Amino acid sequence: MSGSLKNTSNYHKQNLYCSLPPNPILATPRIHYMSMKLLYSFARPFLFSLDAEQAHNLTLPLLNKMITAGMGHFIARPESDPRSVMGITFPNPVGLAAGLDKDGRYIDALAALGFGSIEIGTVTPRAQPGNPRPRMFRLPQANAIINRMGFNNGGVDAFVANVQRSRFYQNRLGVLGLNIGKNADTPMDRAADDYLHCLEKVYPYASYVTVNISSPNTKNLRQLQGADELDDLLSKLKNAQRRLADLHKRYVPLALKIAPDIDAEQIKLIAENLLRHKIDAVIATNTTLSRDAVKGLHFSDEVPRYLNCRIR
Repeated sequence: MSGSLKNTSNYHKQNLYCSLPPNPILATPRIHYMSMKLLYSFARPFLFSLDAEQAHNLTLPLLNKMITAGMGHFIARPESDPRSVMGITFPNPVGLAAGLDKDGRYIDALAALGFGSIEIGTVTPRAQPGNPRPRMFRLPQANAIINRMGFNNGGVDAFVANVQRSRFYQNRLGVLGLNIGKNADTPMDRAADDYLHCLEKVYPYASYVTVNISSPNTKNLRQLQGADELDDLLSKLKNAQRRLADLHKRYVPLALKIAPDIDAEQIKLIAENLLRHKIDAVIATNTTLSRDAVKGLHFSDEVPRYLNCRIR
């Protein structure tokens, strides 16, 4: 998602509720909200003194240790508010989008926060380092982040192994979305091969699979949203989905993740392709390249810088 802009204000407000610690005596949402807000006010200066990616890489392992140590009991669970999408029942409508845990190392820790679904990835067939650092930038005046990560991940085999190790998967504790993409050095005319390879690998373990063709941080990836390119890709994926459903005796829905930076005609063409190929859902949207909302702010001119070396 690097080089892209995400407004985080609503995200933070919602997740403060999801991760509120219960008080056995004064167990009210307001008390929970205030206690979390106080904790964050102490942690924020330290976290913001670190590079944004460094802070990210510090907090996830720390959360994992806390949950492993049994501190998940101090996290309030949101009230049940089920929704049915793609034939799947989500226990509540607040799901964690892909990008936070690209390799599936922290599934159990993130699930303890009360999300209605966990989506991990984006994963590619082979491990790749992503784009050069620095590649994540805070814009606190706008409650926003610009990132140009570039699908940094350890490859689909390590990804699947992490999923298999998680209690969340082993005990079928909730909805687990697995997000797939292409390697940066895969030619665009071979992009479908990467998606098919990943789909084959992740299919047995997913509640649903997201096909990410809309990150602005893998060079030329959004070309796959073109009418002909998308028609070819979705045809191949749908055929693979049918074959895998027969093989595993289980139908796993496919969702297509699209970009926000498209016009009405592109939206129409994408919708026609989705309907023609009977794709189960669309995820709207990935992050934007627009800087209108942050114009003039520090870091607002950061744009994608792509990895140029060949990935081994």
